[in-house]
Amino acid sequence: MAGVSSESLTAALASLETKLAHASLDMSAELFGTVDVLDSNAGLRRALTDPARGATDKAGLVAQLLHGKVSAKAESTVASLATSRWGSARDIGDALETVAATVAIAVAERQGGSSGLERLEEDLFAFIRVVGSSHDLQRALDDPQASVEAKSALALKLVPNASDASALLIRQAVASPRGLKPVALLERFVELVAKRQDRWIAQVSVTRELTSEQTARLQAGLNNLYGRDLKINVEIDPALVGGIRIKVGDEVVDATIATRVSELRRQLAS
Repeated sequence: MAGVSSESLTAALASLETKLAHASLDMSAELFGTVDVLDSNAGLRRALTDPARGATDKAGLVAQLLHGKVSAKAESTVASLATSRWGSARDIGDALETVAATVAIAVAERQGGSSGLERLEEDLFAFIRVVGSSHDLQRALDDPQASVEAKSALALKLVPNASDASALLIRQAVASPRGLKPVALLERFVELVAKRQDRWIAQVSVTRELTSEQTARLQAGLNNLYGRDLKINVEIDPALVGGIRIKVGDEVVDATIATRVSELRRQLAS
């Protein structure tokens, strides 16, 4: 996914953050179910991604499709995607799949913090390892004659202690891999988990090693700033020319001398 579709997905994920505090696994399941509906109806995909159609028209189509069948939050999420711009008809389904997985991952995070994300990642990796090492399991999960229920039951037996969020993502990968192998789709979900975990890690670059007191003050300050217990990874980087650089997820706090000099030069040149 690239270009305008990538921009629309980025905007959708940013908007989703405001809903995640009260999101549920039921919402994730509803969104995954809507992906299945879109995949089965090429005409609907084209209608929802047609640039000639207005936003009101597209929102109306979503309402006809989903109103009363899914939660209001799920319906509004799909409507928001439908009123965005997409480079191809398939992209809206791919984006919705990513949004649905993100909801499940965020629920695991809300319920267990960084430990919840670690458990989710471990569950998915456990499934990937078991299936990846057995051709018989791969054939069983790919068998077009086997029912979705049978495949899902088999899949969950492979990770018997999986969390609810893990079980949902595993069932989705097995029931609706969307042209991929189930393991390949779960690897994509693992990438989303890893990206979410970055929100709990502060990558700190400094010019020289911090004392234990400085590290403790930095830890307390960052925890207070972000409202969570962050893990701090400290890297020594003499090229910083003094100061400190902190990266948490996609956010960078740069207080190095080099950065200040560059900002001063830009101000003088303007």
